[in-house]
Amino acid sequence: MFEWIRQITESLSYWSLALLMFLENVFPPIPSEIVMPAAGFAARSGEMSFWGVLIAGTVGSLIGTTLWYFAGRLLGEDRLYQWIERHGKWITVRRSEAENAVAWFRDWGAGAVFFGRMVPGVRTLISVPAGFVKMSFWRFVAYTTLGTAAWNVLLAWLGWLWRDNYEQVGDVVGWISMAVVAGMLLWWLIRLVRRNVSLNPS
Repeated sequence: MFEWIRQITESLSYWSLALLMFLENVFPPIPSEIVMPAAGFAARSGEMSFWGVLIAGTVGSLIGTTLWYFAGRLLGEDRLYQWIERHGKWITVRRSEAENAVAWFRDWGAGAVFFGRMVPGVRTLISVPAGFVKMSFWRFVAYTTLGTAAWNVLLAWLGWLWRDNYEQVGDVVGWISMAVVAGMLLWWLIRLVRRNVSLNPS
């Protein structure tokens, strides 16, 4: 996977950059932490413009997240609650908690979409609850674009700054991303154990 990405980034164009960032949102194992620093390096080398890199990367990401938004909108709250009632014990979520989360998202969804676009493991999935609550599509697009652009600027700027060592950006940010995802997994495991203990007291 990573070797394939590196081969593509060696001959980046605006179209291939947009495609990779689209796929990053549809197929999360493709990391923006590698793609955007490579694009920043290409901009520093004069092969691409920094603004072109930012626009292409952001547009590709936006198209990908929009698919998840409409998936959430198509699924709807009722199906979400039905699924949680059947499988909630495995994801450690009760229907009441899901209802509270949806209510919270209705009030604060714009901020969640904006900041969620910068959090590994959340970037893609944050679009789904936006669809659940039927957030205004254009409001979703606006906050997704702002959050995505901020993240892409950071990664591309680091690639620009580190020049030939741009791959190290992917390594550093990748480790941070893995730590965040590992923390989320640990949090889920702790909730799962506690829930099972409460349901089966000795």
